[in-house]
Amino acid sequence: MNCVNLEKKIGYKFKKKNLLLESITHKSYGNENGKPDNERLEFLGDSIIGLIVAKYLYTLFPDHDEGDLSKLKNQIVSSKSFCKIAKKLDLGSFMLLGRGELKSGGRKRESNLAGLFEAIVGAVYLDSGPRATEIFLNKFLLNQDFSKIIDEDYKSILQIISQKQFGSVPKYQIDKEVGRPHDKKFYVSVFINDIKQSSAIGKSKKIAQNNCAMKTLKKLKNL
Repeated sequence: MNCVNLEKKIGYKFKKKNLLLESITHKSYGNENGKPDNERLEFLGDSIIGLIVAKYLYTLFPDHDEGDLSKLKNQIVSSKSFCKIAKKLDLGSFMLLGRGELKSGGRKRESNLAGLFEAIVGAVYLDSGPRATEIFLNKFLLNQDFSKIIDEDYKSILQIISQKQFGSVPKYQIDKEVGRPHDKKFYVSVFINDIKQSSAIGKSKKIAQNNCAMKTLKKLKNL
């Protein structure tokens, strides 16, 4: 296995090459050759990714509640997401597999690819610590267009676009509440850098804010 080529692929040079080797060793290969496999690193990597993504989302979306943040995190920290990255980097070609696993198409198996990415993240963490791991994930996981995975959550999409285009997050203002407690309407406005972008109405504050964000995105021509 050519460590140099793999390190070039992932943009990270290991100080401890044994960690890199362990991260790409599937259980089937480990059993056949008496080598440590990547399952422990996979476990560690999964936990590290979850922590770093949670911190990233907590910072990026200061006005989102726990439910919204969990929804986003669950879509980002997923086997599907990890597998996509592994395929893009062709990490499967570096995986060490046992004979049976290799014959059965293990190099392209999504669970293997997702686990491989997690194991490499775990190895980076043990090799260089949390900051290096965060930089690593910024390159491959946290640099994606989150608007593509947020299904009609216009408020989140606007949050991302506003930070990219204007360097600040949108601020929402409740202009007024109209109606009885069981049948209220909320009037909301959104501001970016203290400039009013749009106003909207909704049956709840959350719906009104989302409607407001949708109108602003159309205004900014991102929808």
